Amino acid sequence: MVTEALYVRLEAKAGKEEAVTKFLKDALPVVESERDTQAWFALRLGPTSFGIFDAFPNEAGRQAHLAGQVAAALKSKGGELFAAPPTIDRADVLAAKLPH
Repeated sequence: MVTEALYVRLEAKAGKEEAVTKFLKDALPVVESERDTQAWFALRLGPTSFGIFDAFPNEAGRQAHLAGQVAAALKSKGGELFAAPPTIDRADVLAAKLPH
């Protein structure tokens, strides 16, 4: 069961859209190794708009993810790839359907 989530909004710099796409796809193996990241989605919302949605069983899992390698990479590559710093919204999961 998941109870906590994050929704991260990302806006690519002009000409960096494919680099952002690659960055997000390359993040999947790292996230797969995170025990408490129960669901993770990298999204393309428009030509330059991207997002990440992930869900966790508890606050400790969410905090571990925020302190992990993908968050660190977002910070380190932010100036190169993104038009503005990522917007990170924390959310409570009210209901979810996940694969077993």
